[in-house]
Amino acid sequence: MTDDRGAVRDGSAAGDHYFTARPASPDERREFGTTLAGIGIAVETAPGVFSSSRIDLGTSVLLRTAPPPPSGTLLDLGCGWGPIALTMALLQPQARVWAVDVNERALDLVRRNAGRVGKIAPTGEVIAATPDEVPDDLTFDAIWSNPPVRIGKDALHGLLARWLPRLESGAEAYLVVQRNLGADSLARWLAEQCDEAGRAWGEVEKVASAKGFRVLRVRRG
Repeated sequence: MTDDRGAVRDGSAAGDHYFTARPASPDERREFGTTLAGIGIAVETAPGVFSSSRIDLGTSVLLRTAPPPPSGTLLDLGCGWGPIALTMALLQPQARVWAVDVNERALDLVRRNAGRVGKIAPTGEVIAATPDEVPDDLTFDAIWSNPPVRIGKDALHGLLARWLPRLESGAEAYLVVQRNLGADSLARWLAEQCDEAGRAWGEVEKVASAKGFRVLRVRRG
C-alpha cells in the first residue's frame, strides 16, 4: 500500500497503477459497505483501482465540502470505482453524470455500482467512459475530482487543461489535493491559466483544508 492517490495499493501487482488502462493484478471482485450521500450501500471493488478497500481520505474531504451539485451535465474526473460520481447522482437525481477514467476495470465497477445504488435510491444517469469516449463539444455544469497527482505535474496539468475549460459559464469545479503533494502550487498554476480565447479558466479559491488536504474551487467566469 502507498499513501493517498498512491500507485500501488491493496495487494496490486508491483507497477500496477490505478491509472493503467488494463491493470495487471487479478480481477478479484470484493464488496465492502460504505455510505454515499447518507445511504448505506455495499459496493463492488477490485485490485488495480484507486482506493479499492475504502473511500479514501481526500475523497471524503471533498464530499463533505462541495455543495450539492446542480442539475445538468456533471463530471467526475478520475472516477475510480465511483464514490464521487455516485454521490453526485444521488444528490441530483435529474443529472447526467459522466464518470471518466482511463482504467477499464474501474469503469466496469462504476457501471455495476451504479446499478446497485439505483436499486435502492433514485439517482441521476451515470455514464462511465474513457476520456476519448466523451463528446468533444460536451460542457459541464459542475466538475468534482480527486485528480491523479502521481501521474506527474506535466500530465496532471494536461489533464486539467483538457477538462476545466469545458465548464459552463458560472459553473464550478471542486478539486481535492494533498497539501504535501502540491495543492498550493497547483492553485497558483490554475489561477494563471487561460483558454484559447484568452479567458481565465476561472476564479480559484481554497475553500477547505482538512486531514492534510486542500479543496480548491474553480469558478468559471
